[in-house]
Amino acid sequence: MSFAFGIGIGTQNTSNEWLEVFYQQPVLNPADALVDAARSALGYTGGNQALAANADQLNALAQALADGGDAAQADLARKAADSQRPVVVTVLESDDTASSTPEVYLKLHLISHRQAKPHGLKLDGIFGLLPNLAWTNEGAIDLKELPDRQLQARLEGRVLEVKSVDKFPQMTDYVVPAGVRIADTARVRLGAYVGEGTTVMHEGFINFNAGTEGTSMIEGRISAGVLIGKGSDLGGGCSTMGTLSGGGNIIISVGENCLIGANAGIGIPLGDRCTVEAGLYITSGSKVALLDDHNNLVEVVKARDLAGKPDLLFRRNSQTGAVECKTNQTAIELNEELHANN
Repeated sequence: MSFAFGIGIGTQNTSNEWLEVFYQQPVLNPADALVDAARSALGYTGGNQALAANADQLNALAQALADGGDAAQADLARKAADSQRPVVVTVLESDDTASSTPEVYLKLHLISHRQAKPHGLKLDGIFGLLPNLAWTNEGAIDLKELPDRQLQARLEGRVLEVKSVDKFPQMTDYVVPAGVRIADTARVRLGAYVGEGTTVMHEGFINFNAGTEGTSMIEGRISAGVLIGKGSDLGGGCSTMGTLSGGGNIIISVGENCLIGANAGIGIPLGDRCTVEAGLYITSGSKVALLDDHNNLVEVVKARDLAGKPDLLFRRNSQTGAVECKTNQTAIELNEELHANN
């Protein structure tokens, strides 16, 4: 069985290099009949390939897909045969490191279509395959070609609006998952996983290979690689330290039913039902005072020792400035558990 399949409508520059690709119906773990159709119609020979396809090939692919019983993909292939934009059919036999821009876009689509979760796909090396582009009201434009396109637009009485200059486009130009609210779509990148029931407010941000499992209110930043559990909320201006922002090899995550207060932040994974007080940023090396039920000190530990533990409340002592932790367990029980794991 192959790993992934997608019929994509793309954009190329004047050198016929791929800039971006839109896959309306990407498929994870496609049926053998779908891949066999690509073999017969496009000459697919195995491995990971991005195959440029013309109208005749796409019509042949549509017929092969229909014969194989895949009506949805057959219909898409027929429509793609009439495309005024270049078409690529990408077949990935395995989840290996990508070697082309269409391959990267297929993987990012799979995440945003909720077919794969963050950290579920191999994404190393993608930055070198994603060109830095001008994202405009007329689509993606190679930066070297942008001045001529801007001039041409003015000569024709139009203004070419450049919305961003980035390697990643906004997700909603490609995928709008069901059951979500996104107040400012520019703040959610393609490759984000936005679970059903999630609301992303104006200051919320979700990077690629990151996101929410659902029913979350996001008013803070979800950095690359971070997954937020169901029912957890991120307060205004808060931050999660991702693998691209100093998190190193530590995978930061937030459990279910957690709250990270406004302008707070975490550099450790949180277990379920944890709270971080507003304005408090916890890094893995932060010294944390464990308190018992009477607010007496039990021990001072590093925050990394509390990673993934449930039912924790992190706060800062307003008099001493010390970071403190209280728990629904007694602090002594938690302390014994920590030492038992050493």
